[in-house]
Amino acid sequence: MADKKSSLGHELIKGIIKENPTLVMLLGMCPTLAVTTQASNGIGMGLATTFVLLGSNVVISALRKVIPDKVRIPAFIVIIASFVTLIGFLLEGFVPDLYDSLGIYLTLITVNCIIFGRAEMFASKNGIIASACDAVGMGAGFTLALFLMGSLREIFGAGQWMGIKIPVMSADPMLIFIMPAGGFFTLGIIIAVVNKLAGKKPPKELGCKGCPNAEKCGKVGESQ
Repeated sequence: MADKKSSLGHELIKGIIKENPTLVMLLGMCPTLAVTTQASNGIGMGLATTFVLLGSNVVISALRKVIPDKVRIPAFIVIIASFVTLIGFLLEGFVPDLYDSLGIYLTLITVNCIIFGRAEMFASKNGIIASACDAVGMGAGFTLALFLMGSLREIFGAGQWMGIKIPVMSADPMLIFIMPAGGFFTLGIIIAVVNKLAGKKPPKELGCKGCPNAEKCGKVGESQ
């Protein structure tokens, strides 16, 4: 029982830091760079993605023994798209401003590699509870990364945070931070800081050895 709880705890927290989908595995770059001009947009996209990730992981895990292997990819897409449609209706009905801010990137959650990757790599191979923990952890890590990106870009680029003006910054904001170049710059700085804190160094050679998912796909030691 203790080992099971420890395993579930690992699945819950791994996506926040160790296997953060955005800052470590570099997944979901389109919404990360596109919608993070404001902190509120980052939170909204992160929570919407977490909702879809949790729902799809649970359903795929529950049906993993029923879905034929030959049609698992189309089945995954249909399940994910259903939850994306649902969250789209909810946001449009209850938070229309956020729905308009996220725009087409809300619909593109369907093909977000974070969600499809967790479905293929984890939910289709593990139980419902473990899959739910994996979804919550990965979703939390993605949301925190977007919130941090959005906060920095909004503070430096607009001189405000969550719509509240910052006296010194609002007088002369650095507009480049809310432009595409500022998004790449901010993301690069955050990833560099995370790697520094984690003590990571650039790999001496390219290949699967440095990938956090190498052990799961059985390609440890292979080089390109």
